[in-house]
Amino acid sequence: MEKEQKKTKKLNSCQREMDVTISEDKVKRKYKESLDYFAGRAKIKGFRQGKAPINLVKQMYQDDIKSSIINDLAPKAIHEVLSKENIFPVASPVITDIDFQEGKPLNLKVKYEVWPEFELPKYKNIKVKRGKNSVSKKDVDESLENLREKSAKYNPVENREARKDDYVLTEIKGTDLDTKKMFPTEKSVVLVGHNDNEKSLNEALTGMRIGEEKDFVVKYKNEHKNNKLAGKSIKYTVKILSIKEKSLPELNDDFAKDFGEFKDMHSLKNEIEKELTASKENISKQKLIDEIIKKISDKVDFGLPESVVDHETMSNIQKVLSSLPRGQQKLNKKEMEKIKKEAQERARKSIKTHLILNKIAEKEKIEISDKDLEKEFHSLAKANNVPLVRIKEYMKQEGRQESLKQNMLLQKTVDFLVDNARIEG
Repeated sequence: MEKEQKKTKKLNSCQREMDVTISEDKVKRKYKESLDYFAGRAKIKGFRQGKAPINLVKQMYQDDIKSSIINDLAPKAIHEVLSKENIFPVASPVITDIDFQEGKPLNLKVKYEVWPEFELPKYKNIKVKRGKNSVSKKDVDESLENLREKSAKYNPVENREARKDDYVLTEIKGTDLDTKKMFPTEKSVVLVGHNDNEKSLNEALTGMRIGEEKDFVVKYKNEHKNNKLAGKSIKYTVKILSIKEKSLPELNDDFAKDFGEFKDMHSLKNEIEKELTASKENISKQKLIDEIIKKISDKVDFGLPESVVDHETMSNIQKVLSSLPRGQQKLNKKEMEKIKKEAQERARKSIKTHLILNKIAEKEKIEISDKDLEKEFHSLAKANNVPLVRIKEYMKQEGRQESLKQNMLLQKTVDFLVDNARIEG
C-alpha cells in the first residue's frame, strides 16, 4: 500500500498545519481513470461521443479532472495520515492550499485543530466557605405572600377611578409628533402602577374612570430597545374600557387546603420551610461548586480550539435571541456586539471547565457504569411520568445517550471535587 507523506507544524496550542504529499503513481492512476471517464462521456462538436482526441478532452475537461482527483484522493489521504498518527481533530480538517501538476505528486496544505494538552493543578482539598442555609420566619412569610398574590382574583368594578394594582382594559392610539404619522389603535390589558410601564402611562391611568380618555407624551431615548420608537416623541391617547380590582384571599386554613394535602396553615408553612431549605442548600452547593471550579481553573491556562469556541458562541447567541420577547429581537449593532461578547465569554468558560473536569475524571478513573445509566433512566421516567421504555427509545435517538453519559460524568466529577474539598463554615 502506497503511503502518504506528511509534515506537521504547530501553529499554537490547538492549531496544526500539515503538508500532505500524495504519491506520483497514485495521482497518475487517478488521472488516467478520470480522463478515461470524461473521454467516454465527452460530447465535443465534430466527434462522436467517446471518440474525441484524448488531448482535446484533456484540454476541455482539465478543471473537472483536477477536481475529481482532489475530491477522491485528498480526504482519503488526510484521513489515512491522521489515523496513522492517532490524531483526532476536533472538527473536519480544512485544505488551505493545493499544488497540482500533471505527472507530479499532489501536495496539500491542511489545517486542523486538536484539544489542548495541559497539566492539572492541585484539585483536592480546595478551601471554600459554605454559605448560610437557614430559613427565617420572614422568608416563609414572603413565600406565603407570593402564593397569596398568585391566588388573587380580579373582580370588575364600575363606580370608581382606576388605582394602583388594578387591571384595566385600555384602547391606545399613538401619533408621531414629528411626522404626524398615526399608529394603529391597540387594545391591551395594563396593570396600573407596574414598574415596567412608562411612568407617564401610570400617571395617566391613575384616577381615570371607564370611558374617559386622556393624552400623554412619551419622549423615547435614542437607545430605546424598540427601533421603531427610538428617538421619537409619541403622543398617546388612552381610553379605559373596563377596570378590575385585585381581591386577595385570607391566609387561613381554608387557603392552605387549596394548595394540596395540607390540613391547616401550620402544615403549609412547614412544607414551605422545607422547600426553601432545600432550595437554599442547592444554591449554596452550586456556589461551592462554582468557587471550587474557579479556583482550579484560575491555576491553569491553555488555548482553546477556536472552531469549538465559535460553535458554542453561536449556540449561546441563538439561545439569548430566542429568549427575547417578540418585537425585541431586532437589536442594534452595539446591543448585538454585547450579546456576542458575553456569549463568547460563557463559551470559553464552559469549554475550559469541561476539559478540566474530563481530565480529572480520567485521572481519578471516574466512569459512568451501565448500572448508573439504568438508574438515571428510571429517574427520568419517574420525573417525566412516562414509561421507562419510552425514555430508553428517546435516548437512543441522535446520540442523546452519549450526551447524557457525558453530563452524568461531569456531575459525578463535580461531586468528587466537593467531597474532596475543605469546606468551612
